[in-house]
Amino acid sequence: MFKRAFYSLLALGLAAPALAKVEAVDGYVRLLPPGTPNTAAFMVLKNDGDAPVRLTGVSSPEVARAELHTHLHENGVMRMRQVESIEIPAKGEAVLKPGSLHIMLFDVRELSQGTPFPLTLSLDNGQALSLSLPVKPVEPMAGMAH
Repeated sequence: MFKRAFYSLLALGLAAPALAKVEAVDGYVRLLPPGTPNTAAFMVLKNDGDAPVRLTGVSSPEVARAELHTHLHENGVMRMRQVESIEIPAKGEAVLKPGSLHIMLFDVRELSQGTPFPLTLSLDNGQALSLSLPVKPVEPMAGMAH
């Protein structure tokens, strides 16, 4: 009896698709000049699962509102647009970076270099990622001299 139950559970475990586990790496929040209320967070989201997963929400106790955004080029002008979700492909990654997909943080309460910034990501598979991101100053674009 025990043997049959064990092999049944083993077969079910082998037949079930692997639950996706998403990991955030190389994340940071961009430090902006004092008095600037909005900023952005960037990172790489890696999905080791066999099915795609969607980032569907983000929150932080340090902001009034957080949204998922992308940049679009319209008539030679780059514009930001809110998106409902960001897909993280199976066995792949989604890169959130300046000028592309990113997390917009509105009405930031406190932001200083050296103080970790709390951020929680919500995924459509029920997973929540609680992050503590470093705050980094804006780096000049390549080729720009100051």
